[in-house]
Amino acid sequence: MKTVFIAGSIKIKRLHPLFVDRITNIIREGLPIIVGDANGADASIQAELLSQSAPDVTVYCTGRQPRNNLGDWPVQRVKSSAEPGTRAFFTAKDIEMASKAEFGLMLWDAASTGTLSNVFELLSRGKKSVVFVNRDARFQNVKENEDILDLVSFMSEGARRTADRKIRLGEKVSMLAGSQSRMAF
Repeated sequence: MKTVFIAGSIKIKRLHPLFVDRITNIIREGLPIIVGDANGADASIQAELLSQSAPDVTVYCTGRQPRNNLGDWPVQRVKSSAEPGTRAFFTAKDIEMASKAEFGLMLWDAASTGTLSNVFELLSRGKKSVVFVNRDARFQNVKENEDILDLVSFMSEGARRTADRKIRLGEKVSMLAGSQSRMAF
């Protein structure tokens, strides 16, 4: 059975009804769901999963206990050698979730580098993501390397520069999409 990694931008606290519909479909299909423990989208996703009595949810965390586990679901603790509280510390659980899932459903604000990193991580493993671009209220499929270019096109210049600084976006896009599609950041 396909495990679905559901995550999103920490700045998004309200789930769009179209995104909720996708969660409902995943629950209806009986697919196992893995979700992070962060505030923002993760906590809102957990609240939705709880309200729909999702039967097969696992919460991933890198601390001793999850920051959020609204449904008192099973917890998968991921060890991280990074300094607690840093980006690298929390990224360890995201990498593990991308490893365990067969598919990703992401809620993105067209700026969050964490959510974008999850999409890159899934794609680098040959796994598809459906990304809901919140501000445009539309889904973007990312199943081929070239799909990253379409996704990144939603970002403002400032968001691209920030992503390039934080996660080396330009390098990642070039590696996945090939040298003929290098983007200027």
